Amino acid sequence: MHAFHLLPTSSSRRRAAAAAAALVVLALTACEDGGGFKDGGAAPASGAATATPSGTPDPGSATPPAGTTAKATATPTGGAKGSPDASGAGSHVLCNGSNTGVTVQPVSRPLNHMLITVRNTGSKTCDLTYYPLLRFDEMQWAPAAREETRPQAVVSLAPGESGYAGALLSAADGSGEGGTTGHRLTIAFQGRTPRSDGGASATPSLPAAGVPYDSSLTVTYWQRNAADALGS
Repeated sequence: MHAFHLLPTSSSRRRAAAAAAALVVLALTACEDGGGFKDGGAAPASGAATATPSGTPDPGSATPPAGTTAKATATPTGGAKGSPDASGAGSHVLCNGSNTGVTVQPVSRPLNHMLITVRNTGSKTCDLTYYPLLRFDEMQWAPAAREETRPQAVVSLAPGESGYAGALLSAADGSGEGGTTGHRLTIAFQGRTPRSDGGASATPSLPAAGVPYDSSLTVTYWQRNAADALGS
């Protein structure tokens, strides 16, 4: 009797495949405690770094990412309260016609000279800068200052103190020109830079007969004492 070898049918092949799949499931379940795959997907690879989103600064980074601006702490400008300003004047004010009393007095010695006195009538120390700018009546020129009288430091007047300047009214040898008599005098004060505005001017009283002067009229720089102003 001959043996017949039956070829596998399609249904038998499906059953065999199902049985094999069941064996694979059992094998995976047996490996769960041995480091295989678990619920939630694949485990991260060993040593993998967490990515930092683009444009977000790393907390440990000293340099902000492009497009961001680091905040700076503002440092107050301007020195400590009460410190001297750039001109070195500190808390001093300028002496001028608003905080001083000004008088003029022609003197007999030296010949043809006039003494200008400025007294600080304010409550703060004031500075007499450079030299007085004189103008008699409607004078169209400004008398020059004698450079040899320039002091080594600005004359500062505490309240109640006085400073001085001298004026040579006319040349003793008669070499001056355009002699005339002034009946009204305006004295202007200078600021912290030469010829700058120092504030209110002064119009001190003159003798009733006026003050004679000519083209030789010059003035000294402000001085600490009257003797230096008159050169005596």
